[in-house]
Amino acid sequence: MLELRLVQGSLLKKVLEAVKDLVNDANFDCSSTGFSLQAMDSSHVALVSLLLRSEGFEHYRCDRNISMGMNLGNMSKMLKCAGNDDIITIKADDGSDTVTFMFESPTQDKIADFEMKLMDIDSEHLGIPDAEYHSIVRMPSGEFSRICKDLSSIGDTVVISVTKEGVKFSTTGDIGTANIVLRQNTTVDKPEDAIVIEMNEPVSLSFALRYMNSFTKATPLSETVTISLSSELPVVVEYKVAEMGYIRYYLAPKIEEEEDTKP
Repeated sequence: MLELRLVQGSLLKKVLEAVKDLVNDANFDCSSTGFSLQAMDSSHVALVSLLLRSEGFEHYRCDRNISMGMNLGNMSKMLKCAGNDDIITIKADDGSDTVTFMFESPTQDKIADFEMKLMDIDSEHLGIPDAEYHSIVRMPSGEFSRICKDLSSIGDTVVISVTKEGVKFSTTGDIGTANIVLRQNTTVDKPEDAIVIEMNEPVSLSFALRYMNSFTKATPLSETVTISLSSELPVVVEYKVAEMGYIRYYLAPKIEEEEDTKP
């Protein structure tokens, strides 16, 4: 038996908006410690990892580990029927091939329930190794979203470079080039406006902007975003989900063709 009750139902709606364009079908794994998802996008270039810890739910019952395969587009359609202030409860019986979403209005005068068929999805769980990253940038999520959007109107690849001067986002396209440099700034009134750069060694990596723009769909979840970079590893773009968990996106860097290999 599985029963999860989330008072801040809007969080779950925002989580779905953040992953549904990247991943079509995925398994939600429930254990005694939390509700999680790990899935690759259809082109196997990006990975998304979500964790909502059990402590963040008002009521959390999961008698045994259960994996529920869901079509995220369909799940999103159901969650769109919930009001932003609604309390959302997710229920599933052991061995059942359906999951029920229940939406209660804060005043308890309206209760809706939606039942959705579960799917059998083969998914290999990828072990994500903990790594020491060469550079870590923490910045306002809205600023990161704007930079990705602005640069994608000029080019389709962003080069993220971290040096002691700051972090630089640059792109080149048919119409020209663009460079945006952010310097560390911790003397701000609100901590979420700070730009914090931890650099153990400089890095410069290229990424596809269309994936970065897809990751920024998580911006409504958190006022800050953390970008972890290492020269041989995928970038990690992390958004916290309230005090109860996170969404992490992993994207492999583009390997630039060597100039001298071109005829």
